[in-house]
Amino acid sequence: MRFSGGIAVALLASAFFAGAARAGDFASFQPIGFSEDGSVFAFEEYGVQDGSGFPYSNIFFVDTRKDTFLPGTPIRLRIDEENTSLAKVRAQTAEKAAALTQKLDLGANPGLLAAFNPITETESSPHRLTYRQYAVDPPVGGDFTLTLNEIPFAPSALCKDVTPQSAGFRLSYQTEDGTASDRVLHTDTAIPDSRKCPTGYRIGGVMVYNPPQGEPVHVVLVQVLSVGFEGRDGRWIAVPEPAAP
Repeated sequence: MRFSGGIAVALLASAFFAGAARAGDFASFQPIGFSEDGSVFAFEEYGVQDGSGFPYSNIFFVDTRKDTFLPGTPIRLRIDEENTSLAKVRAQTAEKAAALTQKLDLGANPGLLAAFNPITETESSPHRLTYRQYAVDPPVGGDFTLTLNEIPFAPSALCKDVTPQSAGFRLSYQTEDGTASDRVLHTDTAIPDSRKCPTGYRIGGVMVYNPPQGEPVHVVLVQVLSVGFEGRDGRWIAVPEPAAP
């Protein structure tokens, strides 16, 4: 086992307290790609912030071996001006990320969105996801099954007036390549401040990349559900882990 519990990469935009009434917002997810050796995965989350109505875009470069951000990242931007387009803020973060994206040649290694389970999916379990690591037919290899368990925590000083209980999570495999597994990918022992006031989680998807040499790299996408201005907000956490122990 590489880790007894990964250091989940927290991927939340900033404020949720202010502004005109809107429904809670769920950030969209856009993969950017992997470095050739699979040691870096990058993606963007973007949307329009509830309450303020300001557009935001965050680009994350994740070290898949250390479960950390690359130095100088993530690149986060919110334009605090009314009537500013989402396209404008996304173009600005893309420009800021361009040098690193090109250096790592991420566009040449898009990886595979092996499974996707957004908040709009109504028939799939939010806490269980089964997928395969190769997009071929007939199938090659066995199933991978992930499970997520929410862990209750007392709310922080920031959150105690808006929610009676916060939540962390534990992420585990039940099967890996068709073989029974009990490998734990991540267990919260505390809630990072960057998640604001989380009240729940969903397994949002899985990215898989097969490098020219070495084992496949799997990155689990977890949605954080947190207290928003008028409804829950959704942001993304990436939990990287190689497919093989």
